[in-house]
Parts: sequence; structure tokens; C-alpha cells
Amino acid sequence: MSSLKDICEGIPTDPLPSSRHRNEAVPHAPVRTPNLTRDEQRLALRNALRYFPQSVHETLAPEFVDELRNYGHIYMYRFRPSLPMRAYPIDDYPVRCRQAAAIMHMIMNNLDPRVAQFPHELVTYGGNGQVFSNWAQFLLVMKYLSEMTEEQTLILYSGHPMGLFPSSVDSPRAIITNGMVIPNYSSREMYEKMFALGVTMYGQMTAGSFCYIGPQGIVHGTTVFVTSGLGGMSGAQAKAAVICGCVGVIAEVSKEALYKRHNQGWLLEVTEDLDQCMEMIRQAKRDMRATSIGYHGNVVDLWERLVVEYDRTGDLLVDLGSDQTSCHNPYLGGYYPAGLTYEESLVTMHENPTKFKNLVQESLRRHITAVNHLANKGMYFWDYGNAFLLEAGRAGADVGQNTGLHGTFFRYPSYVQDIMGDIFSLGFGPFRWVCTSSDPNDLDTTDEIAASVLEDIINQGVKENVKQQYNDNIRWIKEASKNKMVVGSQARILYSDDNGRVAIATAFNKAVADGILKGPVVISRDHHDVSGTDSPYRETSNIYDGSAFTADMAVQNAIGDAFRGATWVALHNGGGVGWGEVINGGFGLVLDGSNESTDRAKRMLSWDVSNGVVRRSWAGNQKAKETVCRMMEENTNMKITVPNDVVNDEMLDRAFLE
Repeated sequence: MSSLKDICEGIPTDPLPSSRHRNEAVPHAPVRTPNLTRDEQRLALRNALRYFPQSVHETLAPEFVDELRNYGHIYMYRFRPSLPMRAYPIDDYPVRCRQAAAIMHMIMNNLDPRVAQFPHELVTYGGNGQVFSNWAQFLLVMKYLSEMTEEQTLILYSGHPMGLFPSSVDSPRAIITNGMVIPNYSSREMYEKMFALGVTMYGQMTAGSFCYIGPQGIVHGTTVFVTSGLGGMSGAQAKAAVICGCVGVIAEVSKEALYKRHNQGWLLEVTEDLDQCMEMIRQAKRDMRATSIGYHGNVVDLWERLVVEYDRTGDLLVDLGSDQTSCHNPYLGGYYPAGLTYEESLVTMHENPTKFKNLVQESLRRHITAVNHLANKGMYFWDYGNAFLLEAGRAGADVGQNTGLHGTFFRYPSYVQDIMGDIFSLGFGPFRWVCTSSDPNDLDTTDEIAASVLEDIINQGVKENVKQQYNDNIRWIKEASKNKMVVGSQARILYSDDNGRVAIATAFNKAVADGILKGPVVISRDHHDVSGTDSPYRETSNIYDGSAFTADMAVQNAIGDAFRGATWVALHNGGGVGWGEVINGGFGLVLDGSNESTDRAKRMLSWDVSNGVVRRSWAGNQKAKETVCRMMEENTNMKITVPNDVVNDEMLDRAFLE
């Protein structure tokens, strides 16, 4: 399987490809410990063999059993293609439908070793964010996409391709669900079993929907300081520090992950010595020089050393702090405890999970103790929404947790409560695009188009708070290429509202039609957006009407995008803050230069934003209410139920006295 044609021919069984052992020269996902019974192990094997004819079962069965025993999951390494994984130009894919080629482009970008965290296990980011559950699924999907016409839709259940089904030109080309487990069974323990059985999958936010664009996907929404994590999305922190004019210090326990970001140019300086790290911080502050310092070690050791420095000298070396480890998965590689090396942790979490869990919880308590000490001296700390404070609280750390009518609050605010909530209420969120030609010149052209479009909108007249958002994004997009953020596909991100997204998409589509761009553009967004995600510890943490734990918005978002013209839609359990903690929906839309693409973009992008703004308005957010009224003025077909505010709290009290 050394060519695109090869990997589009399905699962090779006659002859079988040669057996392939794990290549230990590349990073691998932590060994999982699903604790399957003997009967469950047999079922996992039976399920895996379903992809293959009986003639090869005798050969594959012992190999798959070894994978299950040694790694806790059957990845089917034998069927991993030798073709380098990357986003090839769209015209290179052997297809009958150009939309299908665009999906292939996005899938292969998610598995590019420069992009993916553990590419051989099909993990894109977040420690366990899968694109597929095994390599047979990848090969089947590529085959189906190569055969697809514009009157078929590919259905994917947690990585498994159910098949191609008749539909219409106006239907999505793919419908994706990941981890949609009945609520009472959506526990971490059940997930480990179901994933090992091959019947469900954690798609993170944009891995399982094929829309991840590398760390630049969140760099525009990240400001940094002292924090941790350089593996997947967290890799954005080093670049964001420099863009924002900070001295960013990022701890990372994995040497491979740290040097990967350093070699890619996302991280400027590296040290493995805490004494040297303290001096580097002091020197950068003296020089007033923005830089990013990667500390190869545990973030708890870094925080505790910063406490020692303050207590010894009175020098508060850190002004801002957060954490961006994959704490949604704390006991299986999302958070590594102090006192163990990275390699020791990988062994302990598998061979002695109880000990590992105790060490993680002890480490979380130490972590918070150090943060609290510095916060009391004037440092500002906030939660990224990665379940860090939630898991620290569960471990017994002093996070000031308070659960009430309006959800759960901590001593330190979620950055959605603190910053992003108001931006979402104005309709602004992370809008993305990918140039499927793979030509950097196309990306430069789209940057220019986007900036021009936003300037035109400002000139037509907008409210001051909206104008501020547009101006910020114009500055961002004009400077974006200078910061060399492309890892993998030729992609970009900026924050925009519904008007900006529609106008930019329309301009891109015209540029494709006019031949200004060499290939179609895929537009998408982070699921961490206005409407895409119901997450009481992050995206909807500022919903205060008692509905923070409901998930109607995300489900409606995916359904609405599907019939308004999205090329593919996805609905996930668990992305971002952990299995069972969130529901999120996403989409991809191919702009191929046709008139139909423009119509689809207008219908879909308007809904994709307004859905979440309306939800926030009904929950009582005044900025969202103002935005809803603006939307209705601009579109007479939009009739929104607007809340009548209760302004007299004394009246409420009197009512209960009667």
C-alpha cells in the first residue's frame, strides 16, 4: 500500500500484507488497561475479524490477540499503509466525487506524523482522540470515498464505516458519530471496555470529524505564561506566547513531544534544568524579550520551584498561569505525575493502575497547592476547560469547588466564563479553512481575501463591540503568515461571526470559480465555538439558567448543518473535557466554485452561529440578546423567542411568601 490508488482499493487480503511490528522509533499511545474478561477478549477478537474473510482468520487471530494483550486494543498494525500520511493535493485522489477527495485530504492530514500525536494508533491529539479505531476502518473508508457519487452518503459509527447509502446531491457526503453511548453507560470504565471491543471510539473534538489543523487551530485563542503540554492542541501555547509578547514557559514530560515542537519552530528555547530555566525567565524579563521556553520535566516541579523562588527572593516570576494537559484522561496518559519519568509512567499506568492513579491525584494536589500559593501573591490563574480543576477537585485539591443551581464553579474561572463567553455571545468563534490544493500561495491568497472582506464589513457599519472583534481579527490575519503556523495542511483560523463567515466563504468560492485559487477550499471550525458544544465545564460554563448540563444545542447544531448544506457533519461524546462530560457537533463544507456552494454556505453558516447565540440569549446573556435582535433585523425569515427579563428579585421573594 504505497500509493493513493493502493489505499483506495480496500483491505488487502489476497495476499495479506506482511506482518508489521510496532516501530519503537515513533511515539505510541499509552498501553490501555481495559480489564476484559475472557469472554470479552474473545468478543473483541471476533469483532476485529469481522473485517476479513474467513480464509485469513487463522493467520490474523493470534496477531490480533497479541495486540489486545500487549496494547489493550487491536489496532491492526499489519494494515498500516507504507504510503507517507499527509494531505495530498485534492486532484491526486482517485475519486468520482470531488467532495469525497476533500474528505480524504482532511483524513490524511489528521494522520500526518507532523500533525498527529500517535499516528500509528490513529490518535490525532488529546492523548486518545482517534480518527479511526483501527487501520481496517481507514482502508474501508478510503475505498468507499473513492467510489462515492454525489448521490450517496457515507455513514460512520465511531470510526466504523457502515457503508454508502443512497441520498441526493443536496445531502451530506458523510455523517459521523463518535461515542454516542446511552447516558447511564457513559463512564470511563465502560469506555475502556467498549473501545477495546471495537464498538465505540473517542473522537475528541476535531480528530474524529477529520477537521483538526494542527496546533494553530487554537493559537489565536490562547495567551500564555506558565503552563504545561506541547503534545497536540497544547502545542499552540509556545507560539501564542511569542505572538502575544509574553515569556511563555511550558513544561512537557515527553522529550519527543517537546523537541517535535522545537524542531517545527513552535518552541524557541529548551532546557532540562530548573536552575537554568529560572535564569532564562529572569533574563528574558530583563531584556523585555518575548520568547517561549520549553522545560523538559514535570510541571509540578516547575510550579514548586517558582514558589521557592518567590519565598526565597520575593520575586514573583510568573504573572499568568494555566494548564493544558489532557486532564480529561488523567489516568491513561493525559496527566503525568511528579516523581516518575515519562517512561516510568507509561509502565506504571499499565502494570499498576491503582498506584498510578494515587500518584496522579497526589501530583494534582501538589500542583494546586503551588498555584494557590502564587495566586495569593498576585499571580492570575485560570482554567483552560481541559478538566484540570475538575480532576484536581476530585483528587481532593483545594480548588474552591462550589456546585449549585448554575453549575460548578471553582476558585479560578474557566476562560469561557472569564473571556470567551462574551465573544461567543456576539457570535464570534474559531472559523477555519483548508486549501486543498496544498499550495502555500493559495493560503496567502485566502489570507488577503479574508482581511479585505472583514474591512469591507467594517466600512458598511457595525456596532463598536463588533468592530473591535473585526479589527482584532484583521490584525491577526494580516500577520498570520509571518508566524509560520502551518503544520500539515495549508490551513488558517480566525474568529468571526455569522456575517463575516458567510462573506469570507462567498469570496473564497468566487475565487475558486475564477481560478484565483488552484483548488477547492474546505471550511470548518473548532467544535469549541458558539453553537457546536454543550460542555458545562467549558463552552457552556457561563449558562446560568440551569441548562448548563443539557445538550440540545450541539445535537440541533449537527442536524441543522446536515440539511442546510454541510458536506459532512459529526456528533461526538466527550471531546475536549472528557468522556461523558460533553456533547459536541462539527461540520466540513467544500467550496468548489459552484453556485450551489455559495447557497449552502449562506444557509449553513448563518444557522451554525445563530443557533448558539439564541441559546445564550434565552439563558439570559444580554450581549447575545442584542445579537439576536440584530440577526432578526437583517433576516426577516428569522423569528426568535426572546426572553422577557425578570428584573425585580424582591417580587420573586414575595411570591414564595404568599
